Amino acid sequence: MKVKIFLFGIFGMFVFGTADAQWNWPEDKATAMEKNALYTDNFKQGNYREAAKHLMWLLQNAPNLNKSIYINGIKIYRGLVDEEKDPEKKKVYQDSVMLLYDLRIKYFNEEGKVLNRKAYDAYKFYKSDKSKYEELFNLFKSTFELNGNNVMDVNLLPYMDIVRRYKLSGGNITDEQVLDIYAEIVKIANYKIEVVKKNVDRLKMIIDKVNELLVSTVNVDCEFVENTLGPKLREDPENLKLAKNILRLGFAGKCLDSKAFIEAAKVVQKNEPEYGLAKLIGQSAAAKKDFETAIKYLDEAIELTDDNTKKADVLYALAIIQSNRDKKVSARDYARKALAADPTKKEAYKLIGNLYFNSFNDCKKGENPVHDRAIYIAAYEMFKKAGDLEGMRRARSQFPTMEEIFTWNMQVGEKYKVGCWINETVTIQKR
Repeated sequence: MKVKIFLFGIFGMFVFGTADAQWNWPEDKATAMEKNALYTDNFKQGNYREAAKHLMWLLQNAPNLNKSIYINGIKIYRGLVDEEKDPEKKKVYQDSVMLLYDLRIKYFNEEGKVLNRKAYDAYKFYKSDKSKYEELFNLFKSTFELNGNNVMDVNLLPYMDIVRRYKLSGGNITDEQVLDIYAEIVKIANYKIEVVKKNVDRLKMIIDKVNELLVSTVNVDCEFVENTLGPKLREDPENLKLAKNILRLGFAGKCLDSKAFIEAAKVVQKNEPEYGLAKLIGQSAAAKKDFETAIKYLDEAIELTDDNTKKADVLYALAIIQSNRDKKVSARDYARKALAADPTKKEAYKLIGNLYFNSFNDCKKGENPVHDRAIYIAAYEMFKKAGDLEGMRRARSQFPTMEEIFTWNMQVGEKYKVGCWINETVTIQKR
């Protein structure tokens, strides 16, 4: 079979050579130039079989001619893979693509760059072949080690899928190794989202799918996280690696309310402070009414970001906490800071409006109903800024009546400064 002869011929060419970006013509330059022209012409016309015949001469007689013979050769044999219907012949062409990647590395180096592409093709070709899982796993492992954050986006999900296939088929890989690889993939994806800032929606979808694959690869169970890993962390509270594994499993298994998860989060936050984690710990503490802890971590989150939108989110969360503690002045201060950081944070106006609305009994003097009910006018103005129609309706229903305004010798449109803790100047309006 000709395709098999080609493959064996290629395998026979593994001799040491030098890589050169220039054209390295062999002694028979005339034939080499002719073969180069013939294979490229046929390649451009989509005549892959004819192109492969001429390319084979170059690979055998001038393997270090120029890296273009490998770049184009890979495309040619990919085309043959797509055209071939016979499974056995298709496999030979696929193996030839892999070999051309190896030869390119041999003669022209750029191992990381080439493996980045080889891994993608290898996954497409062999992902359903159990006999290839260990080879694929090692290929992706090397690809990620050599490329780091420069791994191609299209290799992120396949790596996790190969880890899953390899593990479930009995491969020599532990749960701990799976978690480490999972963390590496997510870390690179987040780097691309936050720093490179390209294909952000697609990368977020990839992270979601990687999380799903993790759950189907290792036994992610909240009871296991809490009752097995939790006690281990309490015995060794400085074990950062264990804490990170608990976090990964907790995220994947949606165990965010687990005591072990929060303890692990605090360990990781102590060693590797990060905005999102500080915010998560703070909000969890707030939900449990542990306001002291909540404030500590939310304040920390503010210091860990320069993003005003993120700052506003945390400042607003602090405003809610202080409101729940009935610390009205502090709650309003945080709400105002949230608005200063992000003027679109309209819910902060609503919070202030509710603080004012609920202060009537605390602030009324019982001497002048118009003055007392001006509190509701102050609340109304905040609800108006928030675009809260229901809040505006509630507040307006408590405005002073025209009769009260007249009785107390005041006028609609008159300015009045609301005292108490509010200290807002409002315009008198009638119910």
